[in-house]
Amino acid sequence: MRVLLAKPRGFCAGVERAIEIVERAISLYGPPVYVRHEIVHNKHVVESLRAKGAIFVEELDEVPLGAVTIFSAHGVSTAVEEEAKRRHLPVIDATCPLVTKVHKEGRNHSRKGREVILIGHAGHPEVEGTQGRIPGGVHLVSAPDEVANLNVRDPAQLAYVTQTTLSVDDTRDIIESLKQRFPTISGPDVKDICYATQNRQQAVRELAAQVEVLLVVGAQNSSNSNRLREIGAEIGVPSYLIDDARGLVPAWLDDVHTVGVTAGASAPEELVQDLIARLGEFGRVTVEELAGAEEHMQFKLPRALNAPATA
Repeated sequence: MRVLLAKPRGFCAGVERAIEIVERAISLYGPPVYVRHEIVHNKHVVESLRAKGAIFVEELDEVPLGAVTIFSAHGVSTAVEEEAKRRHLPVIDATCPLVTKVHKEGRNHSRKGREVILIGHAGHPEVEGTQGRIPGGVHLVSAPDEVANLNVRDPAQLAYVTQTTLSVDDTRDIIESLKQRFPTISGPDVKDICYATQNRQQAVRELAAQVEVLLVVGAQNSSNSNRLREIGAEIGVPSYLIDDARGLVPAWLDDVHTVGVTAGASAPEELVQDLIARLGEFGRVTVEELAGAEEHMQFKLPRALNAPATA
């Protein structure tokens, strides 16, 4: 069996930063530290951090007064931030800087009197955070056919921002629909979709063209991982999203000689290696990594983690 690996795959700079924030907070302040929601969408990452002393909660009222609190990489609404202040919780914000950039763009548009349209998926933590960051609220659009149903105050005063982990192609179609209906709308093309999402989608397109089956390692609730599986399926390759090697169904490999493997931006590389080992149980495996974009992005850590450790 020939196994082709996508490049790049797995952790992006925002995920690496978020995980390091939790680990450093535990080291600096001692366990436990409290994390609102999953720090990133991967149960293996969450369980690893839980074992080191992180406690994951759904809402801030579960956090004891005065306990170190971390906001996840997906970002939070202004209301959540204000609640933390009211409860005097020392907060370390692990929001991905590229998500923070979208928040700032949305607020800038709002200050200029524009209604803001958010391209994204309802219920996703990043979308909920962005909706709660833009004064006056936003119109949420998930598909091109929803554009016709938008009811806006002034078509000449509109702008849009996007969730960072969407399908590049789908987002481009929505933007085109917005521009057709509202020719003067302001927005950033697909630039708000993060570099890592775009790179991984391009890599999986190139990978899917060369394989008989595509395996995507990632969480079922990971938006960017789901998009990778969808791209493979759209190209016509049987494509499966699995949490880890245990999710592999042997029947998927019947009469298959070339398997493509990639991983979502919140999936550790060790899960990819575990999957390769599992594939090796079905016969001799050769592994080849395709050429792809080199990623050297790094984000600074919050200042609070540069402070000396407290007693």
